[in-house]
Amino acid sequence: MRSTLRARRAGFTIVELLVVTAIIAIVAAMAIPKLQSARVAADESAAIGTLRSIYAAQIQIQASRLIDTNADGMPEYGYLGEMTGAAPARVSGAGGAPIAGVVGVDELNPSVLVSGLGAVQQSVVTRSGYVFQIYLPAATVAGAVGAIAEDVNGGKAAAPFPDPVNCSLYWCAYAWPLQKSKSGVHAFFVNQDGQVLKSRSTVISYSGLASAPAFDAAYTAPGDMSSPAATNGVVAVDGNTWDLIP
Repeated sequence: MRSTLRARRAGFTIVELLVVTAIIAIVAAMAIPKLQSARVAADESAAIGTLRSIYAAQIQIQASRLIDTNADGMPEYGYLGEMTGAAPARVSGAGGAPIAGVVGVDELNPSVLVSGLGAVQQSVVTRSGYVFQIYLPAATVAGAVGAIAEDVNGGKAAAPFPDPVNCSLYWCAYAWPLQKSKSGVHAFFVNQDGQVLKSRSTVISYSGLASAPAFDAAYTAPGDMSSPAATNGVVAVDGNTWDLIP
């Protein structure tokens, strides 16, 4: 009897340890999905907030008339590299044609967007589990407005440049998960209208650089940035339905 009591005082029995281990496993099995769900929700919320910050920066860059590549008095929208000051902004060249800004001279100072969004690689920025990309418009061809992504390292150092006239009217940005289901589930979209849309991802989903949305994914007409964004249950170019986020 005394021997048993001493053993109990010395620590857990094997049976007790097994019970404790089983309880810990059950608690972990219940907690991990909740933690993952909370992380996904936080990353998606951050992505929406970032897109709204990009929209605010585009409004500011136009209001301040910081980019006008054809010198017609109509300010134009910018790329991530330009708005953060990480890359020189486009300027007007001979004959009012857009050309690349000079490094060390034409960077926006102060910038209109947080510097963290200027770390462009492969034309995108990765932040808080999401990938972000901006498109600016090309010239109108057969009634449709195409799109031009920024350079691999941000901004625009060489042709093709965005069309100056259309660039005072249109732009769009996407955010999609770096790892689907781990850092987010939905893709998000915003353009010059300022409405953030969320993809239901019922037909095609986006994840990382290998599965990125095309510039026209959330629009109603293929290859046309001037067409309306797909809202109110209208099926978008990518086959998904995109819902308006209040």
